[in-house]
Amino acid sequence: MARGSRHHRQPLKRLAGLFEGTLNMPDMQTRLEFLRAPGAYGQAGVAVECIETHMSWLFLVGERVFKLKKPVCFPFLDFRTLQAREFYCREEVRLNARMAPGVYLGLAALQWHGGAFALVQQAPLPAPADTIDWLVAMRRLPLEQTLLQRIADQRVARHDIAPLVELLAAFYQTARPSPVTGSDYVAGFQRAQRFNRTVLLHPPFQLRQAAAAIERLDAALALGTDLLRERASCQRIVDGHGDLRPDHVFLLHPPVVIDCLEFNPALRQVDPFDELAHLGLECEMAGAPWLGPCLQGELAQALRDDPHPALAHLYTTHRALLRARLAVAHLLDRHPRTPEKWQPLAERYLARALVAAEAFTSAMRHGSP
Repeated sequence: MARGSRHHRQPLKRLAGLFEGTLNMPDMQTRLEFLRAPGAYGQAGVAVECIETHMSWLFLVGERVFKLKKPVCFPFLDFRTLQAREFYCREEVRLNARMAPGVYLGLAALQWHGGAFALVQQAPLPAPADTIDWLVAMRRLPLEQTLLQRIADQRVARHDIAPLVELLAAFYQTARPSPVTGSDYVAGFQRAQRFNRTVLLHPPFQLRQAAAAIERLDAALALGTDLLRERASCQRIVDGHGDLRPDHVFLLHPPVVIDCLEFNPALRQVDPFDELAHLGLECEMAGAPWLGPCLQGELAQALRDDPHPALAHLYTTHRALLRARLAVAHLLDRHPRTPEKWQPLAERYLARALVAAEAFTSAMRHGSP
């Protein structure tokens, strides 16, 4: 009996030690304080700029950027565990190598040992100390060369877009085809509409055009079901970027596109012309309405793909409602950042959705843009 008791005490002591170690782990605020200090990167005297986004913190240090994922959970992602954050950090590096080679440098391990932090870059793993979080290390790119900033500065001409068309064409030509069926592809748009209703019709938001825009997209999806089914049946759906926006496009030599959506593979299963509609929508909202049609036309030639003229308007309607929903969804956070920004922005997207829905109906009626 006594020997059995001693035998069972050993695992309990080990478990107690693990529990004590967990209790002594530094909290997120302490980790952020360390990462905001230049000494964390071995660069004393170099300023560290910290930028918070909805899902991460970015630390800008000289010629490098370090990205720490927040331990958050949303309907479309779950970063709560260390294992999940490591996995998606590695996915972020892998996937972004497709259109941003040399920009994503690998992972850095945030370690805690003997009551002190260490940020170990490109460490051989398993690491000797306790790794308590992971960061993605990136080469810092010039923000003034984003497509978004170039539009704001009126520094974009048609000849600037040709290298971007080449990059996108090569990407989509080699992207892995998605096995999605026509029925599943259509169901994805209908599922997005259910989320649109839940969020955009939330009474406190009082979005004036939400009901009308949702109704118009319902009608467009009903009318355009065969167009969507055809895209899937012709194997035009691929493992794409997932978040193709002008602030992710850098017009360098050659251009690069960063921030591929790594955390949910299903959201990357897209028609290239859906992604182009998204990019065109965001360029128009930024002040360059000519860019979307230009990119659509150039990519259609490069990909030898000629979708129905109405399809771009259907995709634009869908994307505008999605962007409206994501905008006001910020107000559902416990402590939303810049709360005054989101409702007016959502109204702008809803107005654009109504215009696109009308263009879709006209194109379906006449068979032209």
